[in-house]
Amino acid sequence: MHVSEIIDGKGSLIISVLPGDSVEEASKVLRRAGIGAVLVMDEKGGMAGILSERDIVQGIADHGAEILAGPVSRLMTSEVETTSPGATVDDLMEQMVSGSIRHLPVMEDEALVGIVSVSDVVKNGMHELRAVRDTLHSYIGQSSVRSVEQD
Repeated sequence: MHVSEIIDGKGSLIISVLPGDSVEEASKVLRRAGIGAVLVMDEKGGMAGILSERDIVQGIADHGAEILAGPVSRLMTSEVETTSPGATVDDLMEQMVSGSIRHLPVMEDEALVGIVSVSDVVKNGMHELRAVRDTLHSYIGQSSVRSVEQD
């Protein structure tokens, strides 16, 4: 399975904030959308960074609650790792685990086409396991019927 199939299944909606938006406003965006990270896009629509819940918590721990009034640019990760639609889910998992990354923007020909999270990968894995289980149950059921008919 490829990243493009995950994007096709979940949709390509991209929620973003601006670098100058307050961390408090970005945290409200995360809460309303029920997501763990938000892309930070510059005024021209280019990706300036990514801000995660973890970044916010670390910012509060390091700087106190006053960081919430500061700009997103102060806490965001500027060097954003990305993946491509053609990457396999195995490649994606390896990249996420080796880099301790929970959210990866998906880029195709330098255009942002979506974002995938660890949760998306887990949901995909569960879907695949259920499909295998159902196939095996069906096969075992048919084999049992043939075995009984032969006796």
